[in-house]
Amino acid sequence: MSVSLDKALDIIFENVEPCSTEILPLNLALGRIIVKDVSASINLPPYDNSAMDGYAVKCMDEGKVVDVVATIFAGDNSDATLEQGSAIKIMTGACIPTATEAVVPFEDVDVLDNSVRLPVNIKMNNHIRRSGEDVKRGSVIIESGTTLSAYQTALLASQGISYIEVYKKPTVAVFATGEELKMPYESIQAHQLFNSNSQTILARSTELGAQSIFTGSAKDNLKDIKDHVKNSLGHDLIVTSGGVSVGDADFTKESFLSFGFETLFEKIDIKPGKPTIFGKIGNSYILNLPGNPLAASLIFEIFGEAIISKLSGKSSIYRKLIITKLKSELKMKAGRDTIIAGFYDGENFEVSLKRSPGMVSPLAHANAFMVVSSSVEVLHSGTEVKIMPLLFEFSSNSRETLLT
Repeated sequence: MSVSLDKALDIIFENVEPCSTEILPLNLALGRIIVKDVSASINLPPYDNSAMDGYAVKCMDEGKVVDVVATIFAGDNSDATLEQGSAIKIMTGACIPTATEAVVPFEDVDVLDNSVRLPVNIKMNNHIRRSGEDVKRGSVIIESGTTLSAYQTALLASQGISYIEVYKKPTVAVFATGEELKMPYESIQAHQLFNSNSQTILARSTELGAQSIFTGSAKDNLKDIKDHVKNSLGHDLIVTSGGVSVGDADFTKESFLSFGFETLFEKIDIKPGKPTIFGKIGNSYILNLPGNPLAASLIFEIFGEAIISKLSGKSSIYRKLIITKLKSELKMKAGRDTIIAGFYDGENFEVSLKRSPGMVSPLAHANAFMVVSSSVEVLHSGTEVKIMPLLFEFSSNSRETLLT
């Protein structure tokens, strides 16, 4: 019995467990997922410091001529105390002298011999960065489940952290089934095809943060497929394409069952991609995709992405939706939820004109997709729709002003 899209995702989120963990230096931890909350051990900034090159002053001396009694550079270990009627020359990042009420930039004073004339209306705390105003000691600076970017590693480094515990990269083993499939480096005959599905899954798994391994193409016989299953076991996720329908030569399901395969769902009430199977053997999760290229890619984009997100230890495992408008009218046949790829230009979503499950080209020109409810027969131009990004390096071949 087939399950709904939402039910299939629920099964994945409920059953998939994160990978084990390891400790890595920050420069090798980019893109990995933090295991535990990280708390600040020091204030940031750790001491009151000057935000400008200027003079440390008291507000009551505004408009007056005051003596410059000292100079403090960034890195100086100064214990100076500011007195009324005087100023201390200070550089950006230098420790603020005790009793300082504001810093006046160089360009706002008149320099005399050994003194300066201060401007009027000096504001209390002006150009002073107070200790802890950025990060308070003891506060959580990065939460568990966060994907480490360059900016998070900078925050960790600011706390003197050079190593961090992260989840290991999931390993994804991929193999294809079908006598008609040949690798791109092989020659093909008129009745054969190049294997594009495996390349798609391998590359997309890598983009999603996994370590992908190709274990080969299996012939359409039980022994060869079982050999490929055996060689793939031990990886966190095994993905196959093809061999999951009811044809006489489809031995994939039988091969997995011989290793104790536990079915978690079989068939999804969706198009394209209904004959999708998900389950597990021991600690290895199995995703059997349809053989049609577009169907396999779209199904993997939804369900493969969800599995890898859970394996990776992410806390943000649910796809974020973009609400936009449909560019052109779309007519459909109601009956099953339908995945449709297209292109989002920042204002509207244009569905791909090529949507046949056996096609390869549509996703090469798409950057988003939507799932249309089984009840829908027509969506008019301008209708509000929910889309999900594919590869969102959101760029254009024409320049626009960056100013808001």
